[in-house]
Amino acid sequence: MQSFKKIIFKNGLRLILIPQRASMAATMLILVEAGSEYEKKHINGISHFLEHLTFKGTTKRPQPGMIAEELASLGAESNAFTGEEYTGYWAKVESHKLPQIVDIVSDLYLNPTFNPDEIEKERGVIIEEINMYEDTPMRRVHDLFTTLLYGDQPAGWDVAGKKEIIRKLKKADFLSYRNKHYIPPATTVIVAGNFDTKQVIRQVRGVFGNLKRKPKVTKLKTREGQSKPRILVSFKKSDQSHLVLGVRTFNIFDKRRYALQILADILGGGMSSRLFRRIREELGAAYYVRATPEFFLDHGYLAASAGVDHQKTHTVLRVILEEFRRLRDDLIPEKELQRSKDHLVGSLILNLETSDELASFYGSQEILTRSLLQPKDLIDRIRNVKAEEIRDVARRIFRNSQLNLAAIGPYKGSKQIQKILKL
Repeated sequence: MQSFKKIIFKNGLRLILIPQRASMAATMLILVEAGSEYEKKHINGISHFLEHLTFKGTTKRPQPGMIAEELASLGAESNAFTGEEYTGYWAKVESHKLPQIVDIVSDLYLNPTFNPDEIEKERGVIIEEINMYEDTPMRRVHDLFTTLLYGDQPAGWDVAGKKEIIRKLKKADFLSYRNKHYIPPATTVIVAGNFDTKQVIRQVRGVFGNLKRKPKVTKLKTREGQSKPRILVSFKKSDQSHLVLGVRTFNIFDKRRYALQILADILGGGMSSRLFRRIREELGAAYYVRATPEFFLDHGYLAASAGVDHQKTHTVLRVILEEFRRLRDDLIPEKELQRSKDHLVGSLILNLETSDELASFYGSQEILTRSLLQPKDLIDRIRNVKAEEIRDVARRIFRNSQLNLAAIGPYKGSKQIQKILKL
């Protein structure tokens, strides 16, 4: 069983330690409760922009490029990311170099300078990133889907923000936002891999222990509500149509999430999944086709997605809807259920071989739920799901009134698609 140690400092910051003695590497990850769902509309995109700016200079490493050069000289892998509900900064290195990594990653979190010249440069970088996403329909269609689900509220806004907002953000905005969100009670530090536990605790406490405790900002509650099928179509001249068809489901605390994970895997979790076999192998209508569940603090959804031949769009949608119906009406055969459980468990075990994945596994649980399941616990919960539970979940979520379809392609209307959007 994978062991871990959790320490809560007096200021509210949490430290998670996951030793992996056989590893030759170690990872430090810092997670902050700051993401697009914590933003106000006039600063949408600031969480992501701020994440970029931390690499542009700190008080200890003031010149652009210094951080990247130092990480490269250590042979480290590193990156940062921003999501809907948290932001992360991480680096992975040979075990004996972990103290240097702790110093660098904590510096990114603690001491960004927000040089106005660098803000202007990075503003252009962010806008080009947004342009790239807009020119990548395979990705962009998922943004349309969440907009369709949640509308004009934080859960429906793009993580990267809108270009007109990015152009207006100033240093004072970043300082104000960081002062509210980058605080000890909203921060978790995770160290995984091969390391000296006492040394890490001493170093992390020395860096973070004296930070002042501040009240944590909570995000606005996501508003849910739907009484009929919804469609959002974006016209784009392209060689392929990109579709996301899905439904609202449950938040991360719901016990039905394990049944939903298996349902999604059976539907579109790999090459043996129902949608992959029917849409790609039998129809030859798509290169990628998948189904994924997403769980957040107060909402969640299941989405089936595919990039398809324009002429086969209606056929593909009918197949997806047919598989929704099958899951709703019929019990999953025992052999197929077991295969899906084995697939999920195998994927989990293989992913957790590395220190960075271990850090992410424990850190994402802690930053969202304040509760840590060990891999064995998660495996047990997956193994214990019954076919009847999956059918009950399918009956709860697969209803005509709850269908949502986002599409990007050469469409000038949605009337024809609307006609077939029925279970």
